[in-house]
Amino acid sequence: MSTDDATEKARENGNGVELPSTQRLIPFENKEHNPESYEDMQLDYSPLLFSSLERYLPPNMLNLPRDRKVHFLSDILTRYSPQGEHTRVQKHRKYRQQILSNYEPRHKELYTMNAANFFVPSFLKAISENSEESFRSIMVEPTPGVYTFEMFQPKFCEMLMAEVESMERWVHDQRFHIICPNTMNKYGVVLDDFGLETMLNKLMDGYICPMSRVFFPEVGGLTLDSHHGFVVEYGVNRDIELGFHVDDSEVTLNVCLGEQFYGGDLFFRGVRCDKHVNTETQSEEVFDYAHIPGQAVLHRGRHRHGARATISGHRVNLVIWCRSSVFRELKKHQNDFSSWCGDCRREKKERQYLSVAATKLELLKRDGISAS
Repeated sequence: MSTDDATEKARENGNGVELPSTQRLIPFENKEHNPESYEDMQLDYSPLLFSSLERYLPPNMLNLPRDRKVHFLSDILTRYSPQGEHTRVQKHRKYRQQILSNYEPRHKELYTMNAANFFVPSFLKAISENSEESFRSIMVEPTPGVYTFEMFQPKFCEMLMAEVESMERWVHDQRFHIICPNTMNKYGVVLDDFGLETMLNKLMDGYICPMSRVFFPEVGGLTLDSHHGFVVEYGVNRDIELGFHVDDSEVTLNVCLGEQFYGGDLFFRGVRCDKHVNTETQSEEVFDYAHIPGQAVLHRGRHRHGARATISGHRVNLVIWCRSSVFRELKKHQNDFSSWCGDCRREKKERQYLSVAATKLELLKRDGISAS
């Protein structure tokens, strides 16, 4: 059997494929290397993922042409991904191409990043200064780990909502079946599928990442490299509420775009790892947040939350799930997440308390024996 046949057979059986040493990434990040941008290339995976992984290339490959690096990294990603996942990625790529070949954008200015026209001045100033002090100057932290701030100009919110209406009209007229934003929301649009992926990549990389590096380093905020961007809608003939859940993200940005509505408050109930995701909520973890158009909420993806019923009107929100492939890989090899999981932290404190108590008891026993 040839090497290629053996590799394919291993994939079919669901077994891992041992890569030759010449086809592996190095185990430590080359922090001095400045990776290239891959946003202008047609790729099966996120362009930011390639930029992130480039820091782990063998030293002799760092200065090779981009197409050589893409070939090398794509081969590794394909080998490590289950065959079913690779097939799904290929189908999704064709699905996107079908939309992009037929949908005509209404507001083309949305598809390229124009910071001056998108963001409010206070947000731009904080990002340009790029410090914890500048970020906190525009933020409110009403409960630990949840940050709210003004982000988008009203004109941007209006344009994006109008663009979503145009997308939905096209879907209806073409009788085209689109993929739902996620497994819980049935109404809305995945913006990445309609050509906004590049703009949202820049939004994540240039504006969400600086804040995430400061406030969420322990959950992958330092290494965000991909996203899932979508708009969700609530109200009459739309989704009414959203059940208790965690996001498929390391960091989530949620911005209320509008319009007029009553209800729909977010409720937060503590940060949890996979092991503790369904554990009891502590009183200090209870927090409710009322949406304000143009206002952003930034929080960990593992911060349990939901949305109460939108009683009247129409509420539209932009949501970006930001992910870190590095953090997800490292998380597979950890059992203690006390740096961010509320229950892991409580269990660690309990172990420390019991250890101290046992040590005190042992010392008292020794002192008693010495005295006798």
